[in-house]
Amino acid sequence: MGKQLGEIAALLGGVLDGPADLVISGATNIEAATASEITFAVPPHLEKAEACGAAAVIIPESVKQFAKPCIRVRDPRLAFAHLLNLFAPAASYAPGVDARAFVAADATVHPAAAVLAGACVEAGAVIGEGTVVYPQAYVGPRAVIGSHCRLYPQSVVREDCVLGDRVTLQPGAVIGGDGFGYVTVDGRHHKVPQVGNVILHDDVEVGCNACIDRATTGSTIIGHGTKIDNLVHLAHNDVVGENCFFVALTGISGSVTIGDNVTFAGQSGAAGHLTIGDNCVFAAKAGIISDVPAGSFYAGFPAKPHKEWLKAEAHVNKLADMSKRLKTLEARLAKVERDQE
Repeated sequence: MGKQLGEIAALLGGVLDGPADLVISGATNIEAATASEITFAVPPHLEKAEACGAAAVIIPESVKQFAKPCIRVRDPRLAFAHLLNLFAPAASYAPGVDARAFVAADATVHPAAAVLAGACVEAGAVIGEGTVVYPQAYVGPRAVIGSHCRLYPQSVVREDCVLGDRVTLQPGAVIGGDGFGYVTVDGRHHKVPQVGNVILHDDVEVGCNACIDRATTGSTIIGHGTKIDNLVHLAHNDVVGENCFFVALTGISGSVTIGDNVTFAGQSGAAGHLTIGDNCVFAAKAGIISDVPAGSFYAGFPAKPHKEWLKAEAHVNKLADMSKRLKTLEARLAKVERDQE
């Protein structure tokens, strides 16, 4: 499916500098781009893009001189994402329930939804318009799935959980597994029933083998637009705001309240029953053990303001040299004391 460069510029709302009738067959990265493809570049990669094999390049609107046909836009990365959707759209499926799927008699599946072979939709569940339930995906009793969602193979939405519109569950994601709740008496662990649910608001994406536990009572809630990477765990009764990022291997203990636009880098984690304000960033492997005010940038374990962590790390890196100097001073002091005896 080819598109003329002028059409692409119009779709992106960009300014074209080059032949409008140049036909583009695809979008790819700088290294792989051929004479019929388009790529994007931002500083410091502009010179590399000028020398690459691409037919045209999407560049920032602030760049005035460029040696190739180009489209100037406000945000080249976002524009390129739109082009990837244009040239490589997600697979489409005919609406309806495949004869090899299991759908309970009292489940409600929108006529424009697709339930593929091997999928399971249990009693009382609701599947919204345009949603695709892939093979081996499971939708539990009374679960509600909104419109235009994608539940990829082996994803699980357990009983009573609720997904908004345009939610994506990557393979192996589990929504509504039991929270880790036990009472220990005389050395034995007694399970506390987890009778709440999980609510994912619109435009949430959950990565492969990520787990969001159902609440003990009430709801575990993930806000609009939050993106969750592979192998992330969010525990029971967490309440997460809008447009947060959880990068791979992050773990959040139970009953944590997290504001909007918070980023947890890889392998970071939080103790339970904490409150984390809006617009916080936690560096990789940060361990959060106390409440964090809005607008904070924390690092280390236990997590502390990033500048404090940098100072502490600088001192740690000097410990070996300081130890040698201390031993030298001790030896000199011992010599002075012997000479005075």
